[in-house]
Amino acid sequence: MAPPIDPSFQPGADRRWVIMGVCGCGKSTVGAALAARLGVPFLEGDAYHPAPNVTKMSAGVPLTDDDRAGWLQALAGEIGAARAQGRGIVVSCSALKRRYRDLLRQADPGLHFAHLYGTRDTIGERMQTRSGHYMPISLLDSQLRDLEPLQADEAGITLDITQPPDILVASIIASTARTG
Repeated sequence: MAPPIDPSFQPGADRRWVIMGVCGCGKSTVGAALAARLGVPFLEGDAYHPAPNVTKMSAGVPLTDDDRAGWLQALAGEIGAARAQGRGIVVSCSALKRRYRDLLRQADPGLHFAHLYGTRDTIGERMQTRSGHYMPISLLDSQLRDLEPLQADEAGITLDITQPPDILVASIIASTARTG
């Protein structure tokens, strides 16, 4: 006999997600909303940057692959721990390059990505209106240059950031139902 189904269980609540994209695309907003909807922890990837990285970015200096290595390893550790415990988690992380995503996937081969995509103009406008974030708009172009969109063999979904956050979250959850 199968165990009873928990009526509060949300499809995808045991899945690990990375909400990815360039600075200013809404990773934190969508990630926090998705985590709340799924009833899983949300990890703000920016909080895992070491102080030297924050200092560089605050000064308008793009991070190198070496700068990002420890940060990505820390996030992979959190993802791996969630996987080992069989629980879901949502992490905001730019994950700009395929090799960064591959590193994160080493912690969880079933990791899914939601790439929040928008035009430079849309993202630039958003960055100019936000306050309290250390990332200057001057770094947007370097992030757009580094961005390698999700490839066909990567588990995930690409979403247009002109849609409201609740629609983006619903689209992520719907993709979970389609992919099991």
